[in-house]
Amino acid sequence: MTVTLRPAEAADIPAVLAFWKVAAEDTNRVGDDSAAVAALIARDPEALRLAVDGDTIVGSLIAGFDGWRCHLYRFAVHPARRRQGIGRLLLDAAEERFRAFGGHRADAMVLRDNALAHHAWAAAGYASEPEWRRWVKRLDSR
Repeated sequence: MTVTLRPAEAADIPAVLAFWKVAAEDTNRVGDDSAAVAALIARDPEALRLAVDGDTIVGSLIAGFDGWRCHLYRFAVHPARRRQGIGRLLLDAAEERFRAFGGHRADAMVLRDNALAHHAWAAAGYASEPEWRRWVKRLDSR
């Protein structure tokens, strides 16, 4: 079948969460749950793009724009479907979305030990900025 891209819908949430367990890293983060994905879809229905083959999710990417910066999250391709151009389709769509908003630079949070992802991001023209370190504060009591 042919892979197509489309925005995620509320009905996709269980399948998206199951897909991330198979295809994404760090899936045990606080906040990666049905309520959070539903809130994302409600706030920005175009942000979470899915690559689908028929009814099967084979890739995902959140392309969030806060009015100033362009952020990429949850870039994942099913392990059995990697190196088939699915990631490139997702990134191209995200970058086009950002350009339409007037974005100038996209950034992605990538786990330090995820060497496979490092190669994928580098191949797509992204570069690590070693002088930056992410600082985090949890806002809930979970």
